[in-house]
This record gives sequence, structure tokens and C-alpha cells, in this order.
Amino acid sequence: MNAVVNSIEIDCLCKRFQLGALQGRNLQLREQLLQSLRNPFRRRRAGEWLWALRDVSFSVPRGEVVGIIGRNGAGKSTLLKILSRITYPTSGNIRVRGRVAALLEVGTGFHEELTGRENVYLNGSMLGMKRREIDTHFDAIVDFSGMGQFIDTPIKRYSSGMRLRLGFAVAAHLDPDILIVDEVLAVGDAAFQRKCISAMENLRGGNRTVLFVSHNMAAVENLCSRAVWIETGQVRMDGPARDVMKAYLGTYGGESGTGPGLTFEGRQGNGDIQFTRVEYLSPEGSPCGVVRSGEELLVRLHFHVNREVLYPSFGFRLFTRMGTLLTETNGKHHRLLVQKVEPGDGYLDMHIRNLNLIPERYSFSFWVTSETGTPVYDGDVRSILDIEAADVYGSGRVPESRHGVLYFPQKWRLVTDLDERQSR
Repeated sequence: MNAVVNSIEIDCLCKRFQLGALQGRNLQLREQLLQSLRNPFRRRRAGEWLWALRDVSFSVPRGEVVGIIGRNGAGKSTLLKILSRITYPTSGNIRVRGRVAALLEVGTGFHEELTGRENVYLNGSMLGMKRREIDTHFDAIVDFSGMGQFIDTPIKRYSSGMRLRLGFAVAAHLDPDILIVDEVLAVGDAAFQRKCISAMENLRGGNRTVLFVSHNMAAVENLCSRAVWIETGQVRMDGPARDVMKAYLGTYGGESGTGPGLTFEGRQGNGDIQFTRVEYLSPEGSPCGVVRSGEELLVRLHFHVNREVLYPSFGFRLFTRMGTLLTETNGKHHRLLVQKVEPGDGYLDMHIRNLNLIPERYSFSFWVTSETGTPVYDGDVRSILDIEAADVYGSGRVPESRHGVLYFPQKWRLVTDLDERQSR
């Protein structure tokens, strides 16, 4: 039995930064000496040090694709820069086996005055490619980036998206043992994002190791078998990508509870009408303790009117926990035409006859606008909808979240040639 070979090993990795250190370094020697003479016994306050990483430990076997997730400022990019040897750790040990390519920032390694063609050779050489390798892959790099029309234009005239295309194209054709990628999907159109994902899927199939940082949870789920969640410089959770993402996303917007409630962090509008609370009820009007696949649901949305509004239009959008829009509808689709609402309280009932959703956590986004869509009176008020499992097919086999997002009521029948002959 072959022993597992780790491409990356990280043990008790720590990195701290001295706040205000750069400002001090920019002082002239004379000014630094004067400061020392004025305050010879001055001690640094504890708050002047920031621990970007603290006691981070994990290993990555060869050929594994690992997603690194966490909020902005959690320490993800610092970790990747240490692995790429752009910066050094304060303490701890790292071991990287194999040829490394890193795409950490848009335009890293590009020279403003050089053309795109020249920068392909410059960037490729910085990543460890030999000239003959770049010659071999040059046409493929340009074709992948879509920059053929601008390849002889100075890079200083490129947009950030154009730089990203060219930079990722070079890294994708490096054929590295280890690819380290930081938020390449943050810039670029949908078509280019699909190209990036396809390229990384090809790398995964070639027994290459990939560390992938992204806030695009759907991309992490599709690409990565494993995820490491970093929070405030420490590993909060390490395990199967889907399990880690569920735990991570559950910390957003007060989503830790399972009952209905409204969150207002992204609330929009002028406030003439404001949503106040939501209830999930049975068709008879009693509160639902559990909402299950295939069942009926009455969503009762309470609101307060601050001043008279003519022809308001109510609606909602339903998203997966990964942010994919499942459906959008409004009152006009259901012949609900409201001429006027007076100041005071009210509620709107939405009767969903069949929740053909696979067990998972979803998110409602509620809106109310004018009849023409503007102005917005209230918008993007969120409510979590947790769908529990049910025997929707009547077979005793319950669909799970790994089976997708939706299920369709259906009947199956198998017919063979023998059945056909016997039926004649």
C-alpha cells in the first residue's frame, strides 16, 4: 500500500504584522534618532501588533483541490503569500513539494510599459517557465485570454479584467505541480469565469494540487473536495467542502436559528412601506414547526405603512444558500392588483401549494415597489427557509441535498420487448 504523499505541510504557522511599521520605516534616519532620543524608554502598546495567522496547521495530499474560505481579513491571502514565498512566517514550519504557480493578484508580475505579448514572456519566466515552453503555449495562452486583438498593446491600457484574463491564462498553461489561486473569479464576465473553472477542473484531473481562495461558494463546491475555513487567523473547520461551507454560511445574517425571521442588513428603499416580520404557516393558519419537501406552505409577510402609497407591487425572490436565484414572482403574476394602502399595519399571504425543493437551507428576499418597479419602498429583506426531508416519491427513499435543488413529481414505467409481445 502506497503511503500518502503530501504536496503541502503546514505546522503551527504564525504571522504577525506591526501596525504602523511602514510609516516608521519611511522616516529618515535623523528623524528616527530624534524619536529615540525623545522617548528612549517608550514601550510599544500591545495593540500595535496584528496576528494575521496563529497556529495554523493542515496538510494537503498530492492531487487534492482544497478551497480556503473565510471572511475578508481572516488571513487567507496571507497564508497563500507565505506558501508562495512572497512573505515569510513569524514562526512555524511549511513544506511545499513541487513546482508552484501562484495567481494572487490581478496583474502580478506585469510591467506597465510592456505589451501584452512581452508581459506573457515576462510573467511566464517569473513563474518558472522556460522560453521554449512559453513559445509552445503562446498561441493557446492568447486564445484562452481572448486578448488577441490587444496582445501588442501596452499593458497599462488594459482594464483590470483584461489583466486578469492574461494573468490567469499564463498560470493555467504553466503545468505546475501546485497551483495557488486567490479570487480569480472576482473579476471577469460569466464566460471567462466558466473558462477558469474548466481550466482548474483539468488541473484537478491531472493529479495536481490546487489551493483555491474564493467567496464564490458554488465554485468552491464544484471544484473542491475539501475546504478549510479560516477565521481571525485560525483554522475554524477543516473537512468535506459541503459540510464546511454549510457551517460557514450559517454564521451570516443571523442564520444560526432555524425558525422564520427577517434580517435587514441589506435593506433598501425609502421606508414608506416596511416589512416587520414573517410567519411560516400551514394552509389552515397554524404555525409550522417544520417545513418539509412537497408540503403546502403559507408565507405570511407582515408590513407597516408609514404613509399612503398608491399601486404598490409586492414580490419575492428565492435563492439557494449558494446565492443561485431559483425563482422570482410578484403580485401581478397572480392578479393581485393593489390600488392603495393606508397608513397602518397589514399582511400579505402567499400560498405555495407544493414545495418541490430538496432538503436544504434557502433564502427569501422580499420586495415592495411601485407598479412600474420604481421607487423601491422596501427591498432585500431576507428570511431563511429550512426544508426538511420527506418521502416525496412514496418509495421510502428520501432525497438529500446532494441530489440537487429541485425534485419533480413523476411516475416511472419500464417496458421490455417481452412485455410488448405479451400485450399484443
